[in-house]
Amino acid sequence: MTMTRPNLLFIYTDEQAFNTLAAYGNRAIQMPNLNRLADESVVFDEAYVVQPVCTPSRAALLTGLWPHQNGCTENNVSLWSEVRCLPEMIAGGDYVTAHHGKWHLGDEIFAQHGFEEFASIEDEYGRYYSDGRDQAQRSSYHQFLIESDFVPQNGVTFGRGEAARLPEAFGKPAFVAREASRFIRQNRDRPFILYANFLEPHMPFFGPRDDQYDPAEVPLPPNFADAPTAAQPLKARLMQAYYLRHGHSGLSLRTEAEWRRMIANYWGLCSLVDAHVGTILNTLDECGLTDKTIVVFTSDHGDMMGSHRLLAKCVMYQEAVRVPLLIRLPGQRRGARVHGPVSQIDVVPTLLDLLGQPIPEQLPGKSLCARMTEGAEAPSDNVFIMWGGPNNGITDRIGEVVIPDWMADRTPRAEIEAAFRDPVRTVITPDGWKLNYSPLGEHELYNLRQDPGETLNLAGEAGVAGTVNRLTDAIRAWQQTVADPVVT
Repeated sequence: MTMTRPNLLFIYTDEQAFNTLAAYGNRAIQMPNLNRLADESVVFDEAYVVQPVCTPSRAALLTGLWPHQNGCTENNVSLWSEVRCLPEMIAGGDYVTAHHGKWHLGDEIFAQHGFEEFASIEDEYGRYYSDGRDQAQRSSYHQFLIESDFVPQNGVTFGRGEAARLPEAFGKPAFVAREASRFIRQNRDRPFILYANFLEPHMPFFGPRDDQYDPAEVPLPPNFADAPTAAQPLKARLMQAYYLRHGHSGLSLRTEAEWRRMIANYWGLCSLVDAHVGTILNTLDECGLTDKTIVVFTSDHGDMMGSHRLLAKCVMYQEAVRVPLLIRLPGQRRGARVHGPVSQIDVVPTLLDLLGQPIPEQLPGKSLCARMTEGAEAPSDNVFIMWGGPNNGITDRIGEVVIPDWMADRTPRAEIEAAFRDPVRTVITPDGWKLNYSPLGEHELYNLRQDPGETLNLAGEAGVAGTVNRLTDAIRAWQQTVADPVVT
């Protein structure tokens, strides 16, 4: 399946769970633009990230490589300079390219890796810049706010919480949409590749639409009451204890009412993003480019948002690892669905295929074009997910696990650190089995068809040894094909 020099518009959000769109069963959140896009797109029913945390997932989306293959095994590390992103794989050099929004792959505000233009929005990553980069330089969004007569509260940069409280017209989503629309208009007569990333609905979980949804009418997740038990990993139990003790984004999270308030805010952020995605899609229409542009929508990971009484990501539960994935082809007016699990490791090969480009042999993924063809009977394969680094949703220091004293009072520090570093490997099968293989021995086995909320860990139950062995063998075989350095 190839096309003649189509444009590519790749829209991705940060921390948007699959279950926020009508295409995945949620019609309560007002998402008219994304719901319309889904109605005109190929919808992948079960799309999974390669690792449920920002930097590794983004690196895979842009390079088509696993975290250990591109250097981004944890948050806030730089993508290796010799690794190519999709624009660098395009032969001929006849596309104009841009990345707008959050980058999170090193040297945050500086154009790189085949993107000629950056419209950056984040100023909190200066301490991670490469040697020689000027940490005093500020993002495009910072410059926009200064030109709009705003002054940062700390006199230096606009923090995420500060930016989230600005009027919607001056928030990051509006800025990203405005810059993306400008780029499209300026390049309407040239083939372009544009990646537009929205920070929202990522934390802080508040914004200009906090009052859009009544918390009293917001349902709690079906598995809200199923907090992690002793049969589930220590890391999940520690994270649940942390949120119970500290709350998040100004909410204590100790009552159902507080959780409903949090979820209502999150829904507001999803609707906020949708409005500004609509701005970009409308610009395509206005410029007559809708039938000349491949449009992708996805997210770098999900969010627990109350499931198992957890928040954020960094765990292998479905709410954290499963994301929306929509691909609208030029001229497409009717939706189609791809059933069965797919991995974001296949996104780059798929897009190269759609753009009529050769797929580099070193890419471990494969094109999904055959599965996108309506009526195709291409079989579904196992999907694999890996965990690396110490990231835990509580701290983000490179290579460190920061252990609060109160946590260490309950559990030895060595056990806590091991739990956060445990390099879990996950397989999800087309017939609904999910095994999280833990080198620490905290294995989890779920039958997703019978237990979609992952409330009952079957790994220690009688009669499942054959299934565990079969899935473990699948993980080990996959590890060999991708030269995974972790031993299971």
